[in-house]
Amino acid sequence: MPLLILLTLCYAALCAASPFGVCRKCDGWGHKIWQTRTGRLKRGRDCRRCRGYGRRLRIGRRLYNTASHMRHDGTR
Repeated sequence: MPLLILLTLCYAALCAASPFGVCRKCDGWGHKIWQTRTGRLKRGRDCRRCRGYGRRLRIGRRLYNTASHMRHDGTR
């Protein structure tokens, strides 16, 4: 049980320090990379998940933002 609490606190600290993580779909490139028949690398379209930025909001940070907005709306 203490290990689970420690992991949760470490993930919360990671989300606070670095709220954006690398997009898993495009591996942080922001677009698809493909290879032509001659072996040359070409840029494809922008990634739909990260919209071409290569970064996505972490799940923990998304949960924190949702809870914070709900608390703000509830205390007005």
